[in-house]
Amino acid sequence: MKYVSTRDNSKEYNFEQVFIKGLADDGGLYVPTSLKKYSPQELHELKKLNYNELSTEIINLFSSDFISKDELSTLVKKSYSTFREKEVVKLSNVGEIKLLELFHGPTLAFKDVAMQFIGNLYEYYLTKNNKKINIVVATSGDTGAAAIDAIKGKSNLNIFVLHPNNKISSVQRKIMTTVEEKNVFNIAIEGNFDDCQNIVKSMFSDLEFSKSINMSGVNSINWARIIAQAVYYFYSYFRLDKETISFSVPTGNFGDVFAGYLAKQMGLPINKLIVATNENDILHRAISKGDYVSKEVRETLSPSMDIQLASNFERLIYYVNNSDSSKTAEIMKKVKQNSYQIEKNNLDIIQKDFLSESCNAKETLDIIKKKYEENNIILDPHTAVGVGAVHKLSIHDCVVLSTAHPCKFPDAIKNAVNKHEKLPDELQHVLNKEENFQILDNNVGKIKEFIKKKL
Repeated sequence: MKYVSTRDNSKEYNFEQVFIKGLADDGGLYVPTSLKKYSPQELHELKKLNYNELSTEIINLFSSDFISKDELSTLVKKSYSTFREKEVVKLSNVGEIKLLELFHGPTLAFKDVAMQFIGNLYEYYLTKNNKKINIVVATSGDTGAAAIDAIKGKSNLNIFVLHPNNKISSVQRKIMTTVEEKNVFNIAIEGNFDDCQNIVKSMFSDLEFSKSINMSGVNSINWARIIAQAVYYFYSYFRLDKETISFSVPTGNFGDVFAGYLAKQMGLPINKLIVATNENDILHRAISKGDYVSKEVRETLSPSMDIQLASNFERLIYYVNNSDSSKTAEIMKKVKQNSYQIEKNNLDIIQKDFLSESCNAKETLDIIKKKYEENNIILDPHTAVGVGAVHKLSIHDCVVLSTAHPCKFPDAIKNAVNKHEKLPDELQHVLNKEENFQILDNNVGKIKEFIKKKL
């Protein structure tokens, strides 16, 4: 399979280039030139597979020129061997709503599903090619922890994680900053997540710098993450006896919900993809009325969604503009200038696949409290936003992606139900362990300098 950049589709790339680079040199995101579309019969055959087998089949479509199917199968099994659920993810009930529990990995968040796979994929590549790579990643809380766990202690790999200082939960931070392996570096930026993401993008765009450190990225802009996440949409559909289902996805960067869109484009009978946001509602405003103008980032109970510019939205822009990379590049200039309004014909196309809603802090706490009282289950605030969106839109036959374990957000849970959710025993040690991170200004030059000194 070949890939192109959303901002210049005149050049083609292979999976290795797409995976290792993450972000195209022109600032665009990589997308495949074509997609496999499964027939109903083919979907019926896939239904028989367990999670590891299904992952192998789907990921192999996109990576067969990089890794053999047998090697991929071994790597997938290794990646998910540390999960607390045998089938990696789990479907459960909250009243009439289905939850897809994605938090059974080592850092208690959905990011583990893709990140454990990516960590082993890097190791496979570096061992085979005798190369070294420096990963730089921005996080709003969960991505960093998942990336660190997947990469810590691996040979020929360093990871630099940028998080917004004092703007993620203490548990989220400690899972990252208590790791002792020498190839892990945590940086707290005096700013918000968008600032962190912009620094990372700026470093990628500086070709001299990025090539000098052999830089790679594992944010949701990396196509390997998207395809790994698409698997659980297929898996959950196969486990439910429905002709078609909808998914509600708590999202900030549009990566997880774009994986659902990819699954739908590949033939999975998905009705609607619900984009569920908190008070940082740019995606809700964009999908409901075409308003993609960012506002100041607000701190909320669901910090992993405290984002105003959703990087993966560019991939959707590319597709709804008939894969016109020149048009996409023009639109992304408007996005950078904070002046992009989605054209009505494009908005009509988007709304065929997507719905959206937002929930504020009070609504989020009310949902956590209500579901605890009615169903004796505690939802993390991100999942609560996903459930709230379903209620507001009155959507039936819907699966809500449960993206994190509630223990990662103790203040919100205590506020909602006056209860303390304990960390699993294997993570209890992070609470009292010494943290190690560097606080730096929101300045790309200083970040570059810090990274170079550590190499």
